[in-house]
Amino acid sequence: MPAPIRLRELIRTIRTARTQAEEREMIQKECAAIRSSFREEDNTYRCRNVAKLLYMHMLGYPAHFGQLECLKLIASQKFTDKRIGYLGAMLLLDERQDVHLLMTNCIKNDLNHSTQYVQGLALCTLGCMGSSEMCRDLAGEVEKLLKTSNSYLRKKAALCAVHVIRKVPELMEMFLPATKNLLNEKNHGVLHTSVVLLTEMCERSPDMLAHFRKLVPQLVRILKNLIMSGYSPEHDVSGISDPFLQVRILRLLRILGRNDDDSSEAMNDILAQVATNTETSKNVGNAILYETVLTIMDIKSESGLRVLAINILGRFLLNNDKNIRYVALTSLLKTVQTDHNAVQRHRSTIVDCLKDLDVSIKRRAMELSFALVNGNNIRGMMKELLYFLDSCEPEFKADCASGIFLAAEKYAPSKRWHIDTIMRVLTTAGSYVRDDAVPNLIQLITNSVEMHAYTVQRLYKAILGDYSQQPLVQVAAWCIGEYGDLLVSGQCEEEEPIQVTEDEVLDILESVLISNMSTSVTRGYALTAIMKLSTRFTCTVNRIKKVVSIYGSSIDVELQQRAVEYNALFKKYDHMRSALLERMPVMEKVTTNGPTEIVQTNGETEPAPLETKPPPSGPQPTSQANDLLDLLGGNDITPVIPTVPTSKPASAGGELLDLLGDINLTGAPAATPAPASVPQISQPPFLLDGLSSQPLFNDIATGIPSITAYSKNGLKIEFTFERSNTNPSVTVITIQASNSTELDMTDFVFQAAVPKTFQLQLLSPSSSIVPAFNTGTITQVIKVLNPQKQQLRMRIKLTYNHKGSAMQDLAEVNNFPPQSWQ
Repeated sequence: MPAPIRLRELIRTIRTARTQAEEREMIQKECAAIRSSFREEDNTYRCRNVAKLLYMHMLGYPAHFGQLECLKLIASQKFTDKRIGYLGAMLLLDERQDVHLLMTNCIKNDLNHSTQYVQGLALCTLGCMGSSEMCRDLAGEVEKLLKTSNSYLRKKAALCAVHVIRKVPELMEMFLPATKNLLNEKNHGVLHTSVVLLTEMCERSPDMLAHFRKLVPQLVRILKNLIMSGYSPEHDVSGISDPFLQVRILRLLRILGRNDDDSSEAMNDILAQVATNTETSKNVGNAILYETVLTIMDIKSESGLRVLAINILGRFLLNNDKNIRYVALTSLLKTVQTDHNAVQRHRSTIVDCLKDLDVSIKRRAMELSFALVNGNNIRGMMKELLYFLDSCEPEFKADCASGIFLAAEKYAPSKRWHIDTIMRVLTTAGSYVRDDAVPNLIQLITNSVEMHAYTVQRLYKAILGDYSQQPLVQVAAWCIGEYGDLLVSGQCEEEEPIQVTEDEVLDILESVLISNMSTSVTRGYALTAIMKLSTRFTCTVNRIKKVVSIYGSSIDVELQQRAVEYNALFKKYDHMRSALLERMPVMEKVTTNGPTEIVQTNGETEPAPLETKPPPSGPQPTSQANDLLDLLGGNDITPVIPTVPTSKPASAGGELLDLLGDINLTGAPAATPAPASVPQISQPPFLLDGLSSQPLFNDIATGIPSITAYSKNGLKIEFTFERSNTNPSVTVITIQASNSTELDMTDFVFQAAVPKTFQLQLLSPSSSIVPAFNTGTITQVIKVLNPQKQQLRMRIKLTYNHKGSAMQDLAEVNNFPPQSWQ
């Protein structure tokens, strides 16, 4: 056979191909020639053929038929053959194929070879694709090379040891003696790989973490030498000495200093030096500063050091690089709860990021802006966020509107301001608001008796000729029906009253009824409003009768039923009409056992008086939710009672869900409307029976450790605990669900059940999507009444969609800390 073409010639030939088909033809022809050469056991050109095969593999073509040829090259005594053979093994073999076990003996022999470069090839291959069986067989040789004086081999052996530990964690102790002198090495390559090895061992073993904490002073000394050393061309990157080693040391210090006062104290000074002496004009310096900030925030550092770290992140926000700005916003979002006042100093810079063109930066800036809102800055922050809501892309409007609703409800300086803000949101982004926005605003308006005339006048003007924002039209129709007499009489004192006749009001409502933009729900609001006006207006009753009778034959069944019932009121029950359609009473919102409760806000703490309400009396609605649930082995289980708005029918959280196949349990998924026939579930007096967005118990008895209730398949759920001084029998449990996988978990629902001696309530979750890569969490609050101070037990059920599949799992939580129930 003629000599095969060289790799360089093959590359040149393939690059001349004009089409994919022409390239594929060249590859197939060359593969056929390579196969023929392999069959003839041509040792002369085996190395060249395998090299060409690896190039084809890199282009995406099949090259599995060269696996055994790689093993033959590894067994060769020539270094050039071994180099290509080991490279081929790393690319073409993995631990899922049994062929790789055939090379174990060759690797063992090469690890003991007299030439360091052959030993290096064997270490690289084992560290790249060694299986757990190979790692067990060859760990002894790796440990010997880790103790050698040759720095070239030590750095490769350290990285190989990292792979061995990942595959076989129980072999970790074998490498412990060899790590003693690793940090004394002067070679930066060995130092770098040694720090990687120590980091891996500390992350995988608490015992190793405790053992290596004594190395903190040595790591601090190495880091200080790197900072103070002069120019070294061998390690200098943009004027900074070995930034890669600095970053690795900072990461290891973060692990060693976490939850340890002594280690944290030992590294405070060096972290301050790094933060103040590192150049920020280049990305290299920014990378080191970012790692420094993460380390400061993760250890038990001094308050002044934490402020310095947040100021660094504030400077990042002014950087022209979008990636650096995004990293800064994400980091500030994680630290805003623990260092709120320090983050507040950068509020103006954060708000400016809302105007950024990058959508990722916009979203992070929006989330951080809502976290910074408190009673002191509510007016200014809402002005900026409303401007953002008006100009942002549609995908931001729903989240922004929800955030404004929650912030306004929590920090509103006055009822008029609150109403104006919600109306502005409905006018700007009414089609994007949550389903509960309409009943919440109606409840707010109802409770603000002195604002009725002002509100109905504002709403009337807001919908003149524009019915595109359906939630706004629904609220306006409800208010006009309730307070239409105030609109016509012109009693508004807050602003100049307008002159409106009864016929003009009815014209607006009839226009809503016939508008193509009106949904069935909106038409229902409008028809009911017209009916209510029959008792508030005096000159247009006949017109109202005519309108109502027309819709008695509507093709919309809901509208038809309303019209028929209203017609009956005009005819058979006209004597009762005024009583049935009288004005709605003030709606009760929040109740608690104590007269006042401390409400902790963003950066503020102030007493907030809350209304008290006696326990409900009389017969309670019959519901399957009162059935006893045998979930924990006994017959003493109580159902969960979800929180639902008093102005809406029971939500899906009140329906019964099947937890164990034949047992009913109520949960609290994201609230969705339920049929009106579902009875409202009565709530015990110890729970807040108002809206789920109200402030929670915040007069906290601290010192209750948190627990991990569930950790499986990338989903992790943690419980944190709070106790109320006003009612020591109530424990407030906040669950945080995080997702470490690469895809979001959607339609997430958390459900729980406890023994009957307890009472339990689930509030609505913050979202139904658990973001991937731990970039966010879902929070949900559970309130437990434990009057007998018994040990708490809980059974939980989790359902969600992940990677296109519906997931479901059950778990028991029995490791509650004693402080949470004693």
